[in-house]
Amino acid sequence: MASRRKRIESLIAPYRVTEGKGFRLKRIDPDDTGGLEKEEARGLLRRGIERLAAMQDRLYAQDQWGVLLVFQAMDAAGKDSTIKHVMSGINPQGCQVSSFKTPTSTELDHDFMWRTSSALPERGRIGIFNRSYYEEVLVVRVHPSILEGQKLPKRVVTKRIWKERYEDIAAFERYLARQGFVILKFFLHVSKKEQEKRFLDRLDRPEKNWKFSMADVREREHWDDYQHAYEELVRATSAPHAPWYVVPADRKWFTRLVVAAAIHDALDRLKLAYPTVSEEKKEELVAARAELVGTDEPT
Repeated sequence: MASRRKRIESLIAPYRVTEGKGFRLKRIDPDDTGGLEKEEARGLLRRGIERLAAMQDRLYAQDQWGVLLVFQAMDAAGKDSTIKHVMSGINPQGCQVSSFKTPTSTELDHDFMWRTSSALPERGRIGIFNRSYYEEVLVVRVHPSILEGQKLPKRVVTKRIWKERYEDIAAFERYLARQGFVILKFFLHVSKKEQEKRFLDRLDRPEKNWKFSMADVREREHWDDYQHAYEELVRATSAPHAPWYVVPADRKWFTRLVVAAAIHDALDRLKLAYPTVSEEKKEELVAARAELVGTDEPT
């Protein structure tokens, strides 16, 4: 057990950010594999998924902690496939995935956190945000003209708006942590070259054509702006109770392993256990067994 924890810690520590001051995105190589080979990583992932399933069962039964997993990334970084593979062993009843695209007119009539707040997981469950409130300091920051359609009073759209949104997000996550919610945030860090390769793959393979969008290609023109925005948000919103994991994403098999290890580490720290049965309940179970056995006897 101790050796497993040590190995998990060594795997995820290089990519975990709990104090954002001085963070530089260039410190993380998108092609890094932590010295692991593909088949070894796949074997570790299989075992990790099995353990996650058992831990999630205890999380659900205990019904005290809630878990929020936030996934952010550039297009084609592998968010969907990572969620699919890492959570493949989880009971669907204990997990919910929410994806956030362009805000609807109803969502724009509320504050920018409203649509994600209403999708938070219940206690005992794992909630997954495929994109999140962080879009408000990513795509909106890269394209500030979007602010004009958010119905904000002019007096609140100041030069400090991004700093203020970082503050609001950090305060929101601190509040959730104080209420018993574990928050893990993953930025799947893909290189521009690998993104191009994956876009071309979507064009070349008919079964992937549906994934392709010209809008995604146009966003590549703002690559540097997005990298800067990601670096800034990691600096501003990293905390011990809501860490960022800047995960290398050029090798999907390694991305999935790091994400699974980070979730395993967080759940393991909760010391999850099945509820203790009271003496009164135990007597009730004994009586129930006797009654069931008695009804099976031939008349």
